[in-house]
Amino acid sequence: MFVDSHCHIDFPELAQRLPQLLENMKTNQVTHALCISVTLEDFPRVLALAEQHPNLYASVGVHPDYEEDAEEPTLERLVTLSAHPRVVGTGETGLDYYRLNGRSIDEMEWQRERFRTHIRAARQTGKPLIIHTRSSADDTLRLMREENAREAGGVMHCFTETWDIARQALDEGFYISLSGIVTFKSAADLQETAKKVPLDRMLIETDSPYLAPVPYRGKTNEPAWVRHVGEFIAGLRGVPVETVAEQTTENFFRLFKHIDRNAHA
Repeated sequence: MFVDSHCHIDFPELAQRLPQLLENMKTNQVTHALCISVTLEDFPRVLALAEQHPNLYASVGVHPDYEEDAEEPTLERLVTLSAHPRVVGTGETGLDYYRLNGRSIDEMEWQRERFRTHIRAARQTGKPLIIHTRSSADDTLRLMREENAREAGGVMHCFTETWDIARQALDEGFYISLSGIVTFKSAADLQETAKKVPLDRMLIETDSPYLAPVPYRGKTNEPAWVRHVGEFIAGLRGVPVETVAEQTTENFFRLFKHIDRNAHA
């Protein structure tokens, strides 16, 4: 039994195939999926999926790439939207310095302030953080410590950083989530990190429609293919795939404690 801890099946390329996606999840023993919010403008369609399907859940937040979302994620607004019982996480949020578009890191203070707001909302609501970090690991960890993100808990999603960064995140009480990237031939360093992350602190995800794992690399990803991430990690670590499936599933329900693990499609 697997779960997909991070997907975007509200995106048009997946939403139009939803019945088939759900059937594919069943076939591949993927019982639950967490559909992640990237803007407040599109949050209603994320929530609608969670309301309509008992094994789908939602998060609420604004991805750091979306500077000009139609609605600013204030603390009050995030707390209000988080009150819905189908919302189980805060984010995705974090920092992304990969595309500065000619600006300096000093000019990204708006990202840092928004990240602080999400951390405060997560602490207030008890809905754990889903953190995105790209080319910004040091600042991400610094703000997590300054804002006591440990109190809310959460996950470093689609992790691609070094073992040192993983260790620091683990020390802050966070989980490490691995996506299809870990299956890529070019990901040797990440594979070494995947061997070291304690199994009781690991999640797996698709980040679909992106980052399809081998053998589907280059295709539109979907939640059913999270099993290939789990199978690859099992081979990497030399353990039965059932061990990875059971432990990452248990971790998912431990972290996202507002999810009903018995609710199946």
